[in-house]
Amino acid sequence: ARLHTVGAAAPFAHRPALDANTFLREPRQWLLEHEAIAPEVRAAWTRACDEALSLIEAHAVLRGDDGPGGIARLRLHGDCHPGNILWTPEDQPGAGPHFVDLDDARTGPAVQDLWMLLSGERAQRNRQLGALLDGYEQVRDFDRRELALIEPLRTLRLIHYSAWIARRWDDPSFPLNFPWFGSRDYWQGQVDMLTEQIEAMQEAPLVA
Repeated sequence: ARLHTVGAAAPFAHRPALDANTFLREPRQWLLEHEAIAPEVRAAWTRACDEALSLIEAHAVLRGDDGPGGIARLRLHGDCHPGNILWTPEDQPGAGPHFVDLDDARTGPAVQDLWMLLSGERAQRNRQLGALLDGYEQVRDFDRRELALIEPLRTLRLIHYSAWIARRWDDPSFPLNFPWFGSRDYWQGQVDMLTEQIEAMQEAPLVA
């Protein structure tokens, strides 16, 4: 919440937005043009992307619409999972959590920096979300409308992540660290996950 208070004070000068265009349309086009998707599942993957896009763009903030009364966008960490929060021991100066790895900093809705901290079944995620927002709102208000963005944002991350790896495949470290990437099984798995996300985006959002 303190990070977001700073993030809301001014816009980024150069960083892009997190929306359907930058995290789905453009990565999808790149993957198709560079024939990165296994031919056997390319058509199914493209159909799943198109169906997902129609659900994602039902949310104005993910279309990039900043009209009056809409969900606010601010400067975000962008990749806020537990592995990117390091804790300084209590007996050292500056004890407590420190956010690292700001490579994916973007402009977007605040919930992008919250949903990756949730895990487990729906009931577990609801409890975790409640505890997280109890702490968050001691410092900063949270717009509950953003809870409906969790599954759309998760879907955008799936597609963006595949393109992120594919674009760096000429770096020798990437085939070493992602040996599973690019196979037919990998892309079939992406189709399956997109299908699950399409269903998840049509369910009621988490509550807190």
